[in-house]
Amino acid sequence: MSDDIPFDKRFDLAPGKAEAVAPGIRRILCNNPGPFTFKGTVSYIVGHGSVAIVDPGPLDEAHIAALLDTVRGETVTHIFVTHTHRDHSPAAARIKAATGAPTYAEGPHRRARPIDIGETRPLDSGGDTDFRPDRILKDGDVVEGAGWALEAMTTPGHCANHMAFALKATDFLFVGDHVMAWSTPVVAPPDGAMSDYMASLDKLARRPETTYYPGHGAAVRDAPNYVQHFIRHRRARERAILDRLKAGETDIPALVRDIYIGLDPRLTKAAGLSVLAHLEDLVARGQVRTEGTPAVGGRYRLAVG
Repeated sequence: MSDDIPFDKRFDLAPGKAEAVAPGIRRILCNNPGPFTFKGTVSYIVGHGSVAIVDPGPLDEAHIAALLDTVRGETVTHIFVTHTHRDHSPAAARIKAATGAPTYAEGPHRRARPIDIGETRPLDSGGDTDFRPDRILKDGDVVEGAGWALEAMTTPGHCANHMAFALKATDFLFVGDHVMAWSTPVVAPPDGAMSDYMASLDKLARRPETTYYPGHGAAVRDAPNYVQHFIRHRRARERAILDRLKAGETDIPALVRDIYIGLDPRLTKAAGLSVLAHLEDLVARGQVRTEGTPAVGGRYRLAVG
């Protein structure tokens, strides 16, 4: 079903090498590839001379050294974090210690409980619960630096404290993991919510920016139209779940098998969590029923009447 999205999986940036991608924007790739990080986490440097770093990345010594080497001779005045997953925020403390720059984000990680996905570690291990921003940002806040300004925009869905940052006076938006050129993001309850994710996509679709710089992979071009592909994809996924439930009550593993044809086996658990996120939303809207709170191990049926 992801065939309906025109993904761009071309991305040949070498880890640790700074690359200028637009006036006043440089990016550096961390060497942490994987099924959820693609080629690795991308950190961005905004400005010249007095600069900001967006998403300093994981606690990876080589990546931290590459970031600091790139800004040697410059002054880091701000550190922005789009969200507190362990591939985006842990290096913030080290960059702050080296530069003295304060950190800016929507807030600390807020997951109340881990989700058991049948692995030795619960999914909560992906959350950076140690991160505490120096400055908590609200939707619409504008932070100014030397020759640049970033507008904060709350975009929950992938996780509860996800933010995007618009570079004022440009067509550029730093979108973290909310919209990526290479893949759709995982929306994993309880920290992620499908209703929030869809609302955030609608919010982005109304924005004027045409180029997105994501946390993984290449830039997203013609961004408002690309976001519409994501919206249609998620609506189609919802219809597929409802169509399957017309055949009778079932569980999440069966839904994943029936809907995610040709899925990379490494992504099966994550697909189940995205299905759970859809089911949470459908239960809240009264279209699907389950016993108790929607859960990975629950059984689901169409609501009648």
